[in-house]
Amino acid sequence: MKEKKHIVVIGLGEFGRELAQQLAKECEVLAIDREEAMVEAILDKVQRALILDVRDFHSLSSLVTKDFDEAIVSMGESLESSILATLHLKKIGVKRIWAKATTEDHAAILKSVGASEIIFPERETARRLAAQLINPNLLDFIPLEEDYRVMDVAPPDSFCGHTLIDLDLRRRFGVFVLAIKELVPMRFVFLPSPDFVIKPSDILVMIGKEADLVRLREKAGD
Repeated sequence: MKEKKHIVVIGLGEFGRELAQQLAKECEVLAIDREEAMVEAILDKVQRALILDVRDFHSLSSLVTKDFDEAIVSMGESLESSILATLHLKKIGVKRIWAKATTEDHAAILKSVGASEIIFPERETARRLAAQLINPNLLDFIPLEEDYRVMDVAPPDSFCGHTLIDLDLRRRFGVFVLAIKELVPMRFVFLPSPDFVIKPSDILVMIGKEADLVRLREKAGD
């Protein structure tokens, strides 16, 4: 059986609390905040939750060791606390540190003191919402490097009844179908065969540049 990841989440505001609860479904989570009310609100939803001021290195290092797989510092609004927590976690030797930032300057400081990855939750949420409002067929997406995206795309009417080889999406649009989520019957088809026939109830999981995926939707719709 695969050993669960050990993750510490520091800062239990709305973002940190929701993240900790979701992670606790598959990982061993230690949730930390200096506010008693924040810790009490999550006590029964994670494996451990403790009241602690992470600005104190000795207190933090008594609970968090280098054996933790990952740490998330989600105190974006408190610059001093997030910077010190990141610095302390790096000093402790935590393998990977995610830190929430509010500005580019804040992000640069967090990177310089040891953050492996920077999180801009509001920015990412805004981008996802904008993409869905502008292009309703783009149901969901995962951002990758250099404008590449993995997106859930509802098939345009012109796709339905045709096979993937007929549609020739790689040549026509520069995109690739990674998988198909069938709703009738409920099934997930990874790397579908070229003779797979698209149905109106299918959802296509596609990879490509965002501009090409949007162009596919617009041209296919025409």
